[in-house]
This record gives sequence, C-alpha cells and structure tokens, in this order.
Amino acid sequence: MNEAIYQQALKDLAQAAHGAGRLAGHDGEALRDNPLCGDRVRIEIVRNAGLITALAQETRGCLLARASASLLGLRVPGQTPEQIAAVARALREMLNGGELAADAWPEWAMFQPVRGHRSRHGCVLLPLEALLQALAA
Repeated sequence: MNEAIYQQALKDLAQAAHGAGRLAGHDGEALRDNPLCGDRVRIEIVRNAGLITALAQETRGCLLARASASLLGLRVPGQTPEQIAAVARALREMLNGGELAADAWPEWAMFQPVRGHRSRHGCVLLPLEALLQALAA
C-alpha cells in the first residue's frame, strides 16, 4: 500500500478523534458497517433550526475510516444538510479522479492518495454515508 495514504496529517486527524463519544438526546442516528474490512461507524446528530448543532461518532476501523469520522466531528457542527450533501458529492468526485470542488472542505485533500486504491474508497466514505443516513432519519 502506498505510504502517501498513511501520511502524518491523516494519522494526526484519526488520533484527534474529533466528536468521539455519544450524544444524549440526539435526534438522528445511524450505524454503518463495511463487511469487506470490518469498519463500523455510529454517527449521532442533533439538529436545530436547520443546522446540525452537534455530532458524535464512534468508529472502529482502519486509519482512513477513523480520520474521515474525525473530520466529520470537526467540521459538521454548524452545517446544513444541504452543505453536507455538497461535501459528500465533492468527496466522491475527488476519489473518482476529479478535482476537489471549491465548496469542499480543504481537509479532504489529505485523502487524494486514496484515489488509486478503489478498495479503500469505502473506508473513507463510510462515516459520511452514516451521517447522510442519520440526516435522513
């Protein structure tokens, strides 16, 4: 596996574990598993007046899944569901070889080395898919 995937910035992001834990009184929750690699992510959110005001995540998995979930914990509070949908589109586009969209979170650029490893895309996307499912609940 390419060492660029496991760069220090991603290791630091995963270790920071932004949003790790559970929320009391959440109004959206989703649990997603990746049966191919064993990654598991639980996302809980609180919404108020059209904004996601809090996010908690519990992630058991590889560095990529943990870093992606940590980025959600860092960036999601204060965002609207529409902004999250745009960010999700931008990440998928970037992983499929496109440029990172201007409205995407700049931290997604750390995941660019994953593009060439299609089997690892699911690891990066799993926390975001759990968030989108929690928003739909």
